[in-house]
Amino acid sequence: MVLFAAAAFFAACSGAEPTAENANVAAEPTPLANAADYTDANLALADGVRVLENGETERAIEILNRAVEINPDLAEAYFRLGIAHSLIEFRDQMAAEDRVEPTETPANSKEKPAKPQSVLAFEKAVEAYKKLIDANAEDHNAYYNLGRSYNKLNEDEDAARALRQAVKLNPDDTEYQQELGAVLIKLAKYSEAVGVLKKSLEIDADNIEALELLEKAEAGQKRVSFTVMPGDDKRNANSNANAAANTATGSNTKPPANTAKPPEPRPTRTPPPPPAANRPRSN
Repeated sequence: MVLFAAAAFFAACSGAEPTAENANVAAEPTPLANAADYTDANLALADGVRVLENGETERAIEILNRAVEINPDLAEAYFRLGIAHSLIEFRDQMAAEDRVEPTETPANSKEKPAKPQSVLAFEKAVEAYKKLIDANAEDHNAYYNLGRSYNKLNEDEDAARALRQAVKLNPDDTEYQQELGAVLIKLAKYSEAVGVLKKSLEIDADNIEALELLEKAEAGQKRVSFTVMPGDDKRNANSNANAAANTATGSNTKPPANTAKPPEPRPTRTPPPPPAANRPRSN
């Protein structure tokens, strides 16, 4: 009886005073059942991101598509759509590779394969972020996300340019520095990447990802600086020895055909003197 009363007491206390974490969970809004019911693009974006993070990828695509339908310039929604479609495409690719009989592509087909939905979404994101930059050239976050969108499209030079501008406008953001460093490594611009990632670690010494990227950049820098490959010294020594042998005095080695000494000219026979009447007159 006492145990039952104690349990009831603690249960009542727990229900009367919920923790802040439980309160936040309870307060979190539930996405609308039908994506078409959204009338606010920002609300659709927020719900789409939350659903995507919960692993409901197809549902997230429906909601995010509604967001860009309401606001065709909503850049982040396009970026999130690109991520969602990438997950679907990766899943489908893995499933296709596991098939016993893979589908064959016609060898003589001249049709170009259609762009994946992820590529189309990231291209839309690039266009939308450019519009934001046109409206506000100081928007460092737009430059950062523009660089990320280019990176997803593997347009690394454009990604680096956008991220450099983001870093220039907001040099104290470690995430900007880290993203730029990663793209510079892809471009094999290791020296620049080292400087950028060191700056990132100056801002946040506990940034593990930046530290790992810095190690990669420094390793790449060492590979590039090591210009003399193993075995080059031996090949150079052999080349020098051959050259010395060809030019040495008294060498018995026959020189190459194109450098051989030309043969001595044969002596010409002097014709007999002409008759006295035909000889030139001397002074």
